[in-house]
Parts: sequence; structure tokens; C-alpha cells
Amino acid sequence: MHYAVAFPALEDKIVQKGIARILEAIYEADFCDCSYGFRPGRSCHQALKAVDETIMGKPVHYVIEADIKGFFDHVSHDWMMQFLRVRVRDSSLLLLIRRFLKAGYMESGLWHPTEEGTPQGGNLSPLLANLFLHYVLDLWFERKVKPTVSGTCALVRYADDFICMVQYRRDAETLEPQLRERFAKFGLTLHPEKTRTISFGRYERENARREGRRPNTFDFLGFTHYAGRSRKGNFLLGRRTSRKKFRKACQEILTWLKQVRNTRRLSEIWAELAAKLRGHYSYYGVSGNSRMIRNFGYVVIRAVQKWLNRRSQRRDFTWKRLNDYLKHYPLPRPRIVYRMYTLLPLWETDRRAGCGQSARPVL
Repeated sequence: MHYAVAFPALEDKIVQKGIARILEAIYEADFCDCSYGFRPGRSCHQALKAVDETIMGKPVHYVIEADIKGFFDHVSHDWMMQFLRVRVRDSSLLLLIRRFLKAGYMESGLWHPTEEGTPQGGNLSPLLANLFLHYVLDLWFERKVKPTVSGTCALVRYADDFICMVQYRRDAETLEPQLRERFAKFGLTLHPEKTRTISFGRYERENARREGRRPNTFDFLGFTHYAGRSRKGNFLLGRRTSRKKFRKACQEILTWLKQVRNTRRLSEIWAELAAKLRGHYSYYGVSGNSRMIRNFGYVVIRAVQKWLNRRSQRRDFTWKRLNDYLKHYPLPRPRIVYRMYTLLPLWETDRRAGCGQSARPVL
């Protein structure tokens, strides 16, 4: 079931923001080091960096790529309130959070109650999602899974997107069904097709060649990770924009240009286009992904010339005019923003905070 999105009113957003700050002050000390989503001082690029450090620096040979089916729509309210009571004793605050969870949504003039899921479009949903998965996954992984495996075992999670990296096949084959059982206990389901265990690591290329197959890859946070080689021939974890995300980004640009070409002034189109390009390069501009961000810039420039040239029957926005315009009003150029092969990103501090001592035993 997919709920219609009901964006909260301004007053609700203010209250949700206040609750989120209170809960953040309580739980930030408890959250585990493996969690990177919607936390102060943490980002998706730090999650990618953690994956890079684990696979490059530890004997990882298997990766479990997981996908929680409709996570934000199927979070159990009863379990959520039980998790909140572990650290929150204020009954008024708990009642207020429950009311937000049960707020419901309007569709076709009718009010529909929400029996599960987190409030969409609000400030509280990301933190509640983190809190829920902290108890369902993070603590369980740290306290129940890691002590039972023989070799390397690591988890990296960004919101509801996570991967597990292990050393031995028997541990990987045991962990995947354990994950399914764990999520089923709390009313969630791992996608049967998108959740899989693959061999991966520094020997993946050699193993694939010996077995007569293509080397395995996995997707995480919009990037396809693959076993690459450095200039000296050593193993290097490569990453590129996933095909799905690349096609989606290109299609969004094409659709937008088609919509605004006859309704907006060129200067307005140019300013918004520059912002879209900066946003894309800021996210996907990581080490090893130069070709894909250049390809995106090339697709955008071709689309700009095509659709702006069709604004009138004269077809006067030629390549020459476009190049002349770019000389005076250049668009952002593709560039690497995050250096994955150095200790830190270009401007961020990789602050690591371990699991807090106040967290209760995992359920």
C-alpha cells in the first residue's frame, strides 16, 4: 500500500522541528557509527567513504546489497512507540509523536487514517526512521551478528539504504536469511529481487575471469561500485553514476527544458540550469566518476541547443549562438568535488561517533 503524501501545515512543521531537535539531542549519542543518514556532521559521501575504506582496507569478499520494500510506508507505529519509550519518559511528548504518526492524510476531500508509516513531508520523519532502524538493524548487527561471524563483518547505512560487507561465504549465506527474519519480526520486508548476496572484493576480477562471467557490481546511494584497477595495476574500488540514476537525471533535464523553453526568459532558464548542474556535480563529482559527469554535461548541452532552438520557427538558437552565449554566461563545468582516495573530503570533517553507552540491549 502506498499512502498519498500529505504535506503538513506550517504550524505542524514548526512543532515537528522542535520534537526532532529534542529527539536528536537524546539519540545522537546512541546512534551507531555505521549510520550516516540525516545526522549532523554526516553525509552520503561519508557513507561512500566508509564503504571504500572497508572494501579497500579489509578482507571483504562478499557484499549483501539490501533493499527495504516501502520502508517509510510500512513502519510499525507500535514498535516505534516501544523504541521511543526506551529513552523517552515524557508522556506528553510520546503522545504528541503518536498523534503525528496517526495524523492521516486527505485524498479527494476525504480523511484517511494512517495505521503504519512515518509522516511524509515533515521534519520528524527522517529522525524517526533513523531511530527505528537503529534498534531494528544497527544495534542488532553490532551486538548479535558481529560476535558470531569468523572474519570481517561491516555495515554501512544511509537512512533505509544499507549494505553489509563480510569476509567468508558461510557468513554471507547465513546473514541474508537472518536479515530477512529480523525485518519480518518488525513488520518490514526485504525486497525479494533487489536484495542479494554477491562475491566482491580485490579478487573479483580474477574470480570472474576464472569462472567465465562478468565481474559483479553493486549499487549504493546512486553509484554503481565495481572492482577496478589503479594506474599501477592494483585493486581499486571504482564507482560511477548508476545507469538508473543517470537516465533519470537526463530525463528530468529534458522534460524541464521542454516545459520552460517558451514560458521563461533565457536568463531565468540559464540561472536555474546552472543550479541544476551544480547540484548534480556536487553529488556525483566523486573520484573515479569523471566520465559520467562529463557525459551528463554533454547530454545537457545538446538538450539545451535542441529545445531552445525550437522556441520559434526561425530556429535561430544555433550551435554558434549557443557557444557565443556560453562565452559570456558559462555554465558550471564537470569537476570532482569529493576525493575518495584521500583521508578526508575536500571540505568536510569525517567525524566518527560510536554507539552510545546509554543504548539498551537490542530487542
